[in-house]
Amino acid sequence: MTQFVKAVLFDLDGTLIDTAADFVRIIGKMSLENDWQAPPEAEIREQVSAGASAMVQLMLRHNNQLEVSEEALLEFRHQFLDDYEADICVDSCVFQALEAVLTELEAKGVPWGIVTNKPRYLAEKLLSEMQLDQRCAVLVCPDDVSRTKPDPEPMYMALEKLGIPRGAAGCVIYVGDHVRDIEAGNAAGMPTILAAYGYIPPEDQKSLKKWGADYITDTPEQLNKLLLSSGKFEYL
Repeated sequence: MTQFVKAVLFDLDGTLIDTAADFVRIIGKMSLENDWQAPPEAEIREQVSAGASAMVQLMLRHNNQLEVSEEALLEFRHQFLDDYEADICVDSCVFQALEAVLTELEAKGVPWGIVTNKPRYLAEKLLSEMQLDQRCAVLVCPDDVSRTKPDPEPMYMALEKLGIPRGAAGCVIYVGDHVRDIEAGNAAGMPTILAAYGYIPPEDQKSLKKWGADYITDTPEQLNKLLLSSGKFEYL
């Protein structure tokens, strides 16, 4: 059965944009400054979706810094975010094969947007640096809502900004790499696609089918094919 689509929404980190390399670089810099060993890149990538605190805590655990005070932890987190904001787009890039998706959607006149748990000041700067800010039809961040994903409120706000009634949410696809993304999209009545190539810890890999996504894609290329050439979606 073909699904008619009015818009496509993406999570940001780990779904549309591969930002992990910049986080790896910053954790490496902070580790070096403290004469510590940086955690393996793969382990840092797995913590990206959990946020700055999780990546900092990984660095501390990796170096047996298990008795750090809350104040010191907060200082490390602030340093991490300051360093990230200063050099937010050194190595980040749109996932391979997804630039073609954005270009094709734009050619069809179908708006695409982002619903993310990344703070707005960072999301806006990243999109600007990548020259995606003028192409993105809607950006919804935690700053914009009272309840973040997995609550559907951010999804409803995106619909409102796109001028699409909630009753037509079934015509808006949401793509994400975290269980909260799938839960939020499902709660809003949107078809959901799990980007299983994203920043997913090993302990979650075996439970992906239980998240309830309508589709699971293991690579950006699979997502490209599903959206553009599978015949499952027709764009209005």
